[in-house]
Amino acid sequence: MSGSNEETGNKTEKLNILVVDDEIHIRKTIGMCLEIEGHSVITVSNYEDALSEIKQRFFDVAFLDMRLGAKNGLDLIPALRAHSPRVKIVIITAYATIDSAIEAIRKGASDYIPKPFTPEQIKLIVEKISELRILQKQVEELKTSLHSTLPEIDLSSRSSSMQRILDMAQEAASTDANILLKGESGTGKTVMAHAVHEWSSRREKPFLVVSCPSLSSELLESELFGHARGAFTGAVKDYTGRISMCAGGTLLLDEIGDLPLSIQPKLLRFIQEKKYERIGENITRSADVRIIAATNVNLETGVKEKKFREDLYYRLNVVEIEIPPLRERKEDIGNLANGMLHFFGQANHRVFAGFTSETMKLLENYPWPGNVRELRNTIERIAIFCKTEWVGPEYLPGKILESEESPYLGAKLTLEKIEEIQIRKILASTSSLQEAADILGIDQATLWRKRKSYGI
Repeated sequence: MSGSNEETGNKTEKLNILVVDDEIHIRKTIGMCLEIEGHSVITVSNYEDALSEIKQRFFDVAFLDMRLGAKNGLDLIPALRAHSPRVKIVIITAYATIDSAIEAIRKGASDYIPKPFTPEQIKLIVEKISELRILQKQVEELKTSLHSTLPEIDLSSRSSSMQRILDMAQEAASTDANILLKGESGTGKTVMAHAVHEWSSRREKPFLVVSCPSLSSELLESELFGHARGAFTGAVKDYTGRISMCAGGTLLLDEIGDLPLSIQPKLLRFIQEKKYERIGENITRSADVRIIAATNVNLETGVKEKKFREDLYYRLNVVEIEIPPLRERKEDIGNLANGMLHFFGQANHRVFAGFTSETMKLLENYPWPGNVRELRNTIERIAIFCKTEWVGPEYLPGKILESEESPYLGAKLTLEKIEEIQIRKILASTSSLQEAADILGIDQATLWRKRKSYGI
């Protein structure tokens, strides 16, 4: 199978390649020049052997001779497409005509090369296919990270303050103004940024995220603006940078308060002029990119402490949107929790009816210091361990049950239900039945009977 070798700021895609040609020197030439580049190459001389290989392996690229004795290499395309849906097909022929080229493209070929050709031509074709594969993977990874691994967040809100914020965000989305998203960690700033992108005229272009605290100053600058080969140790290839990658789209700079002072003037220049240079180059480039910045710290304090440039702060803060913490919009907790329960239920092949009224009351009264992110993690845990159709309080973490704001003591629960919840909590927090029985003030035999009766 094909793999990738990660290098600083870049990747080299290693491909599985099939060569089908009845001329041995052609097969050897293509095979040798591509194997030197690190690719895995299978060469065959006829239609039947090619069909056999196609059915046994996945291929990224296929070089097909148009004439294979009495057979036509184009007839292999349907089988290739069926077994390797993303294969790129290159037709090679000594009988190049406009009509044959059109026929090859119509049947599914992505490129066409006449004989005689040079090894450099072959390498160039495969290099372009490799770069395309890398870009496709990056797009897929971004889509996966935004849609598959996280539940879809419902941005509709019953909170009047949140409704005003959403109205402001939608209005700002129709412009190209830079936006500064403020809020505690876990409030959903990345989700809001992506929503702004989707509401804007840039929705068909890329939406990319750069986390400012996650890289060293040098690597962060490279990630933003790109670098030239040899610009620093480990820069073995040119790297375009995120600004170039999302031209026409939106770039979210997450935790902008951690942006190193050394990079701030370059970002300011890009925001003002839409111009920048890659590390190690003197070529001035330009890109049309909307900047959204997010922070959970007070940037004004950073300005006063000389840790953040004042001019950059005002350039970023054209539209300021502060997302309130979850504890200030408790009316949204029910919708968020139910949506997440449905999502994680599907992920774990479970169907839940919902939360009991007692459980929902506990969720709504908990202060959620970790905001939406903490709620998400809590619901994911529930979806894994809950074995009943309705989620009862016994499946909530102890910190929610014991919260000072929790109405658990005095909630409308039977003594039997309270006993069950207490037994579940103690069993979950102790290492042996004897320890649990001692805390509960009962003997092990009684604890064993109660576990059985409650299905624990």
